[in-house]
Amino acid sequence: MGRMKPTLPQFRGRLHDPRTAVAIGRWLGSAVVICFLTGLISHVLQHPPSWMTGLLPVRPVWGYRFTQGLHVASGLAAIVLVMAKLWTVYPRLFAWPPFRSLPHLVERLSVALLVAATVFQLFTGLINILQWYPWPFSFTQTHYAVAWIVAGSLLLHLAVKAPLIRENWRKRKADVDAADRRALLAGVGAAVGAVTLTTVGQSLSALRGFDLLAPRNPDVATQGMPINRTAAAAQVTYASSDGWALEVAGPRPYRITLAELEALPQRRVRLPIACVEGWSADAWWSGVPIRDLLARAGAPPGTAVRVESLEVWGYYRVMEMPAQYADDPSTLLALRLNDEVLSLDHGYPARIIAPNRPGVLQTKWVSRVEAL
Repeated sequence: MGRMKPTLPQFRGRLHDPRTAVAIGRWLGSAVVICFLTGLISHVLQHPPSWMTGLLPVRPVWGYRFTQGLHVASGLAAIVLVMAKLWTVYPRLFAWPPFRSLPHLVERLSVALLVAATVFQLFTGLINILQWYPWPFSFTQTHYAVAWIVAGSLLLHLAVKAPLIRENWRKRKADVDAADRRALLAGVGAAVGAVTLTTVGQSLSALRGFDLLAPRNPDVATQGMPINRTAAAAQVTYASSDGWALEVAGPRPYRITLAELEALPQRRVRLPIACVEGWSADAWWSGVPIRDLLARAGAPPGTAVRVESLEVWGYYRVMEMPAQYADDPSTLLALRLNDEVLSLDHGYPARIIAPNRPGVLQTKWVSRVEAL
C-alpha cells in the first residue's frame, strides 16, 4: 500500500505564495534584527564581559530607556508578523512527503528550528513583560541563548532561500494578486500599528494616553514611580532597617548613619528608571553622589564599586558598578524620590540611581558600598 497523506486543514487562497511570504518576511526580518540587537545591548549592560566593562556608556542618560523600549516594541510587533508569516507559508510547512532528499531534509529541519526558536523566544518574552514565570529555568540566560539560535537559524534560512527571495523581492510586471496582496499587507500593517500604539506608551511618554494594552502604566505609581520588586518580596521591613548605617569599604573604611548622610551636601538629578519589561519613567532623585562617598573612603577616581542590599535573597542582591558610573556626578546614593523620603518599597533608607542602567541594577535597600 502507498503512503497515505495525513488530513490537514487546506488553505487554498492564492496569497500562500512566495511573493507574499517575502513581502511579510521583509517586515519580520527587520523586527527580529532590531529586537536581537537591542536585546544584545540589554544583556551586555546587565552582564558585561570583563573586557567591555570600561566601555559601557554613561550617556545619554535615557539610552537604556530607548533601546529597551524599542526591544519590547519590536518583539510585540514580531508576534503579529510571525502569525502572518506562518499563515502565508502554512501549506509548505506540512508538505507531504516530509522530505524528498537529504538536502531537502536539512532545509526542513532548519525551518523547524527557526520556527520553534522564534515562537519560544516571543512567547517567553511576552510572558516576561507580564512578570509571570511559570518555568523552572532562568529567563535571562535562556532568553539570551535562544536569541543566538534564532539569529543563526535565520541566517541559515536566508542563505538557503536566497534565490527564491531574490526572485520575489521586487514587484513583478504580471501580478494578478497585487490588489489582494496589498489589502493583506495593509491589514497586517494595521495590526502591527495597533499593537505598537496601544503598548509603546509604557516607555514613550508622548503616547502614554494610548497604552490600553500595555502591561504597565508608569503613571500608576507610588511617589510617581512604579515598583517591580516590593519590600515584602525582598523580605525587608522597617524593623530590619532600624539602626541602619551604611558601610563604605575602601582604604579608609567607615560607617555612616542616615542622619549623617542627610547632613552631607545633597545633589538633585532627574533620571529615568527603565526596566527590562519595557516600561520606564522619569523622576527627581536627591542624595549623595557615590563618588563623594568613595573619596571619603580614600578611593581614587576611576574606582569601580560593589553594592550590597539588605534584601535576603535576589538575583541582583549584590551589584557591581563600573568606574565610569561611580565617577559620574549623577550617580547617587538616593535618599529622596520626587522630594519625598523614599518609601520602603522604593528602597528606604537608601538606594542607587545611575544614568543609562537597567532598573534591576538600581539597587534598593543599600547596606554596603565597597570600593573595588
